[in-house]
Amino acid sequence: MSTTTGSSTRVRATGVGAVLALTGGLLAGTGGTLAPPARALTPPVTMTAEELPTWQTNGIVHALAEANGVVFAGGTFSTVRPPGAAPGTQERPAANFVALDAATGEPVDCDLSFTVGSGTATIRALAVSPDGQTLYAGGTFGSVNGSGASSLAAFDLPTCARKPFPTAANGIVRAIAATDDRVYLGGDFTQLSGQPRGRFGAVDTAGAVQGWRADADEIGKAIALTPDGEDVILGGNFFEVNGASSHALAVVDAGTGANTRTYGLGFIEDSSTVQALATDATGFYTANEGTGGFDGRIALDFGTFDQRWRDTCLGATQAVAVHQEVLYSGHHAHDCSSMGEFPNQERYHLFAQSVHDPKLLGWFPNTNDGLGEQLGPRVMAAATGHPSDDRDFMWVGGGFTTVNGVAQWGLTRFATAPDTGDPSTPETHAASHGGGRIEVTWRSSLDLDDHLLTYRVYRDGGSTPVHTTTGESVPWRRPQLSWTDPEAAAGETHSYRVTATDGAGNTSPLSAPVTVTAVGDGRAYTDEVLADDPLLYWPYDEPAHNFASDASGNNGNGVHRGGPERGVTPPAVPGTDAAGIGYDGTDSYTYSDRTYAGLTRYTLETWFRTTTTRGGKLIGMGNRILQPSSSRDHNLYMRDDGRLTFGVYTNTHRTITSGDAWNDGEWHHVAASVGANGMRLYVDGEQVASSPLTTSARSVTGYWRTGGDSLQGWPGRPSSDWFAGQLDETAVYPAQLSAGRVEAHHEAASVPVDTVTQVASAADTYVNAAAQNAGYGTHQQLAVRGSAAYESYLAFEVPQAPPGQVLKAAALRVRVSGDAAAGSADDFAVVPVTGSWSETDTTYATRPAVDRATVLGTLSSPDTLGGVHTVPLDTGAVGEALGGTFDVALTGEGTDSLWLWAREATTSAYRPQLLLTFGAP
Repeated sequence: MSTTTGSSTRVRATGVGAVLALTGGLLAGTGGTLAPPARALTPPVTMTAEELPTWQTNGIVHALAEANGVVFAGGTFSTVRPPGAAPGTQERPAANFVALDAATGEPVDCDLSFTVGSGTATIRALAVSPDGQTLYAGGTFGSVNGSGASSLAAFDLPTCARKPFPTAANGIVRAIAATDDRVYLGGDFTQLSGQPRGRFGAVDTAGAVQGWRADADEIGKAIALTPDGEDVILGGNFFEVNGASSHALAVVDAGTGANTRTYGLGFIEDSSTVQALATDATGFYTANEGTGGFDGRIALDFGTFDQRWRDTCLGATQAVAVHQEVLYSGHHAHDCSSMGEFPNQERYHLFAQSVHDPKLLGWFPNTNDGLGEQLGPRVMAAATGHPSDDRDFMWVGGGFTTVNGVAQWGLTRFATAPDTGDPSTPETHAASHGGGRIEVTWRSSLDLDDHLLTYRVYRDGGSTPVHTTTGESVPWRRPQLSWTDPEAAAGETHSYRVTATDGAGNTSPLSAPVTVTAVGDGRAYTDEVLADDPLLYWPYDEPAHNFASDASGNNGNGVHRGGPERGVTPPAVPGTDAAGIGYDGTDSYTYSDRTYAGLTRYTLETWFRTTTTRGGKLIGMGNRILQPSSSRDHNLYMRDDGRLTFGVYTNTHRTITSGDAWNDGEWHHVAASVGANGMRLYVDGEQVASSPLTTSARSVTGYWRTGGDSLQGWPGRPSSDWFAGQLDETAVYPAQLSAGRVEAHHEAASVPVDTVTQVASAADTYVNAAAQNAGYGTHQQLAVRGSAAYESYLAFEVPQAPPGQVLKAAALRVRVSGDAAAGSADDFAVVPVTGSWSETDTTYATRPAVDRATVLGTLSSPDTLGGVHTVPLDTGAVGEALGGTFDVALTGEGTDSLWLWAREATTSAYRPQLLLTFGAP
């Protein structure tokens, strides 16, 4: 199918006849006048990623063509139905063809029924003449509206009446390109109207076969015309054209069919075919499908017909279409690591690339694989120049059954405007490592049609941002961004929230606030780690979500998968807000958000705690992030018997293993290195294994993974590749640390520091004025709201301060539940409970007295579902309760209800906690 454009006349009309009568129709294979670029999107992307309501088919769409606001769709289907309608409901008959308004997605009057006497009728190709007056259809069919046809037909536009077009093909017609006086055809046929034509041929507009010959030895699948009309571009499965070697792609003379440019074996692998073609004013673009071969797209220049660029993603491309200076494509790409993009993983089905550069742009709507053929999208077409809508549209057809996760069969469409989707909420963390500094880090947000987002940092509930920056992100790479607060000073406590805004001004919700106290002196352990310039350092101190902040200064954040336990206590290394991470030994792990390369001498370091007898990987490098890696190296793992093994691969596995087992349920420090001193393995500061033979690892590129990955083929492979236990303070260094430095790290963990004691609530409940005698002590959630009087009460059994220490800070940590209405834009006060109460007996009628005038802390706008909120409390008030019970109430005055997880929540990390910071006076 050729690339088409239309007029920009804007007149209201209804039905295909009225719509088509308003303009001169299409300019097949030419540039034409298009709507201005969509400035709200990150240039050069022109289409939003938000699917528009579109009628659906009950089968596969193979062909699309557009004429002035009407999109014609053909394929293998028998009915159409409205968007949102389930299969078998609200269906209308549509025998392999439907015409739809490009701007509304609704059917218009053009009822054509394509059938066949035996087998399955299918439309494989649709094209419109340059004057917009004729629609051509090809495929496998024997009649149209009951009148005979032989896989080809032509129709008058705007009436959709059948036109005389007696051409008969003896095989499937898969491609059509039309000029003012000639129609070029491609497919499986070897004859047209009884005359020999090998897979390609041409007829005039009356259907008479022309002398034009471009015979190929295998199937023809795509045809396009050069803008000057001098040449025809052919694509398909063939290996020869006109007797000359030219695999899958060729350029022939438009007048005679003689070869203009051939592409010998090697230009496109012999296992790859060209499924579709698109053109613009400067060149043409191929959609390639390979069987274990080339699956990507190639851009070629007019004039020379030489390659401009090609991408090498794996996952067959079925469709290409150009809009403005962007090449849109449909495929099932699953591995673009050869281009520096994502490794092998779940499939993506729609991409955008500049016509000048193969780099993937930030446009990632998605479909599923869909019906039996498991291909997803099969065809794309840009619809421009609608008479009643100044937007342009990108239509997509195929065998999919979902779009952006929502049920939608066979057809969907996107537009140049409006872009209304908010970016995802940033996942935020804040920490202080000494010097009175506070460092705020966050994982980049995701927006499916804007890869360049603007981030704003807000401090202490303020409405004016204290920092603004921009950052790029795509679904598989959402790098950490960071900012150091220049106004923080030692002893000050601040909270921070971050938003993300796209090019259209759509702004994410504020991130859950993160609260931290700036410290003058950092943890001794952290100081030792940072002194050795780690390449990556994950302390794992975040209490929730999927972001592992990198404290190395290199913004090499991690991403948690499989729901590992967050906020594990006690941590391996004590300190304010310190925590570890727990892996389930089944499918939970953490991976680095970007690749690392060139590490031939290095040190791995982490703390671990486990009682497993099934082993598992603590840390290693792999080539995949969402699946077990097929290539892995730099592995530190535990065997079934609890011994630790460190290894590298240099044409064979080189490993060293500890003599003792370390699965005793205690925290242990482990460091493994390779360098000039050979391979070294240390546990708790002492060397436990070594080998002088291997002084360098091979240079590989991959992702760091902790908690699990494939260990296939590695010596002493454990029963489980996945580690069941806890990790803390993971770091990677780009050099081999000396034995002295490893010992110094281990010893620094024992240096006294301020520590945080986490106290779980001993009792909690809420009351409801609308149910005065109801008790909610066994519920998994707590409720607060001023209007209708919801109020929550919590009790904590507070320990005494450790000997020689005092309480230095206190905070209440709560987590918003995942219910749709759980978050609130209101503020809520934490106040003392002065009356007696119990979890089992408290109702609204028997609720305890509270001191509303004494506000111990304020929970500000907890509006993010699942958000963890840490509320600093009055230290003196909490200090008075040491060694006894500390009772507080959460109260509100607004009308927006808040729902929090209670102590009955099944996940322990979700339950309310009192955080007590103890340290030297």
